[in-house]
Amino acid sequence: MPNPPNPDVDCEQHHASLAVRDIPAAVDFYTKKLGFRCAFTWGEPPTFAGVNLGDNAQMFLRQGTPDPNGSVVFFVIGDADELYEFHRANGVEIFEEPSDKPWGFHDYTVRDLEGHYLVFGQRLQPTEPPLKIERVDVPVRLEKRLAALLTDLAAHKRMSLTSCLEEILLHTCEPLGDGVASPHTKSDLNYIQKLKEKHGIDYDSHASYRFVEE
Repeated sequence: MPNPPNPDVDCEQHHASLAVRDIPAAVDFYTKKLGFRCAFTWGEPPTFAGVNLGDNAQMFLRQGTPDPNGSVVFFVIGDADELYEFHRANGVEIFEEPSDKPWGFHDYTVRDLEGHYLVFGQRLQPTEPPLKIERVDVPVRLEKRLAALLTDLAAHKRMSLTSCLEEILLHTCEPLGDGVASPHTKSDLNYIQKLKEKHGIDYDSHASYRFVEE
């Protein structure tokens, strides 16, 4: 008898679930050491819990016997090096240091209290065939604080100032729904808010119409 065709499944969400011996201890470790937020605990004493990393990644912790070989959960994040420094400063066991992987991620691995492996990685820029171009000098003058933000942002994204400007320009020329595409991840946007505060930028995205040189 032939196998039935694969169903067309629309999966709205998925959650990893790890067995831990002590729910309160596990929640304490994930929130205080790894930077997760506790979403809920269930039972008294608790036998089930949910912890969140950012807005879109929720993991379940259930009371049980952990896999002696350790389970593996992979998290795609915006800035792996920043989170790595946070984990290292908190004394988290680092199983593998951050490095660029051939599958297109810059990631590292830690182990939790039960020996589970947690991999945190950010996507690398896609490697595509080189595109030969000719760059030209363009007389550009930028608002001082905005130029400082752009310089810091380029360093944060490990890009040259020129490449960062070109990336922003290309994205603003690319339609996406009713708007335009953005070159920035949620982590980038959070970092940009910090840079705006650092450089005292107190105007919005429409302010260029009001710029007048002194």
